[in-house]
Amino acid sequence: MNRYEAEFSNLVKAYRKRHMGKGPSRIVTTFCKNWAICEMEGNLSSVEKFMVSAQDGKSMVRDARTLWVKEIYRKHPPVEMEALLGAKFLDLYLDIDVDKDFGMSIFVFDSDLQSKFGSA
Repeated sequence: MNRYEAEFSNLVKAYRKRHMGKGPSRIVTTFCKNWAICEMEGNLSSVEKFMVSAQDGKSMVRDARTLWVKEIYRKHPPVEMEALLGAKFLDLYLDIDVDKDFGMSIFVFDSDLQSKFGSA
């Protein structure tokens, strides 16, 4: 992970903590074309971990951690990430495995981050 990928990871963690109350404990970012791909561990709060053990809890937590997170990014565009990269945020694709507490987020920007910043 190069300097820009590391700084992007820090911004994702801070953004999620600010808007969701908790950020992932570990993030690894890789730039590929116009994507910033983030692998995230330690996403779930203690309450969410408890909910996963209940009937229908897994689907409730997964929905909250996918649909709700996308909505937050729509309502609150990640301007700090745009400033770091000099690129406009376009879209976000994400998923989480609640059993493993491992998630992936793919941030889509309007310019080629890989050629702009290189890859580690």
